[in-house]
Amino acid sequence: MTLKLVIFDVDGTLVDSQGHIIASMDGAFAAHGLPSPGREAILSIVGLSLPEAFVQLVPHHTDKRESLTQAYKDTFVDLRASGKADSPLYPGAEAVLAGLSQQDDVLLGVATGKSRRGLDHLIEANGWEKTFQTLQVADHHPSKPHPSMVQTCLAETGVEAGSAIMVGDTSYDMEMARSAGVRGLGVGWGYHADDALTGAGAVQILRDFAEMPTALTALWEVQ
Repeated sequence: MTLKLVIFDVDGTLVDSQGHIIASMDGAFAAHGLPSPGREAILSIVGLSLPEAFVQLVPHHTDKRESLTQAYKDTFVDLRASGKADSPLYPGAEAVLAGLSQQDDVLLGVATGKSRRGLDHLIEANGWEKTFQTLQVADHHPSKPHPSMVQTCLAETGVEAGSAIMVGDTSYDMEMARSAGVRGLGVGWGYHADDALTGAGAVQILRDFAEMPTALTALWEVQ
């Protein structure tokens, strides 16, 4: 039996966290007396680690990178505690994860720009404690699109790169996968446009979670 691995991005792929992210960014910039860069700019950097995200958003304020990062984290936690922002699962995500988890030859992983604290909260909220075999977060790796997260997923599971697939919604996910020698499967319901995904190496773009099992099977058949 050849083991296979599906590595999922989180924000924009499994959960729609844009409301929470944008509100947290707005709070971070407001705390520094800076104007928010706006929804489009904020969603364009989802997936990057926070320090790198702020370098992209405000390159002329790199001296404030650490304090903006902390202000974002503080606002994010406050919003979550107050119940004013949530990150709902995309339709069909729960069923696909459950189905893949039941396959003996398929392992699941996560490669996310979230912190471990943020990912742990999401896992607990959705009952995913036994769903994923490898979890990679921004705390322990260079920012996407560096291949470190995917490489570590492969090392921890013992799966060959040709038998692994990265599922994500941003060009950073696709570039990260390509750099690690893993195929990238894009999703069209997230935060980057189709041309950004294909330009970064996505082998296919899905429109609905219901398409995912068939797409994964087809890719593994031609590995």
